[in-house]
Amino acid sequence: MSGRNTALTPPADATAPVRHPDAPAPGELLGAHYEHCFGCGEGQPHGLHLEARAGEGVRVTAEFTVKPAHQGAPGLAHGGVLATALDETLGSLNWLLRVIAVTGRLETDFVRPVPVDTVLYLEAEVTAVAGRKIYCTAVGRIGGPEGLVAVRADALFIEVKVDHFIDNGRPEEIQAAMADPDQVRRARAFEVNP
Repeated sequence: MSGRNTALTPPADATAPVRHPDAPAPGELLGAHYEHCFGCGEGQPHGLHLEARAGEGVRVTAEFTVKPAHQGAPGLAHGGVLATALDETLGSLNWLLRVIAVTGRLETDFVRPVPVDTVLYLEAEVTAVAGRKIYCTAVGRIGGPEGLVAVRADALFIEVKVDHFIDNGRPEEIQAAMADPDQVRRARAFEVNP
């Protein structure tokens, strides 16, 4: 990309990302990290319901179908919804590193319009790690992995502790998530914040 922001360029001492040994296996559906997440949660009636799968290395793929509730201009996906889909997919990469991380910066390029009822196929990968900083990139294609490129993004995620969510989230949701009797769901609610 020309004119790329230097905040999204890994420093010279950055290292190659390493997939965690306990990361989900390639092809495994990652599932929602939180039921009420707008990006991946099934508890959001107008959410993206994005489904991400672990890929090889430190890569993920994801898909979501643009619904009428996601439009901006008549019959076309809203740019903010497309940016959300990219952010959600990029955030899913943190499952493969097994870190808790939040979006620090997201730079999005909108290449072509995405019509309502289109399936957007997304691919993302971590490109470098420098301390708490995780550098990654994603692309969204219309209709499948060989489709036309519609959107692209470069992002910087910052590793955080669970206190980030507890100290800043709305108390009702934090308490409800922490009180969930399902230990796995309770832990996953705070694992990533795409």
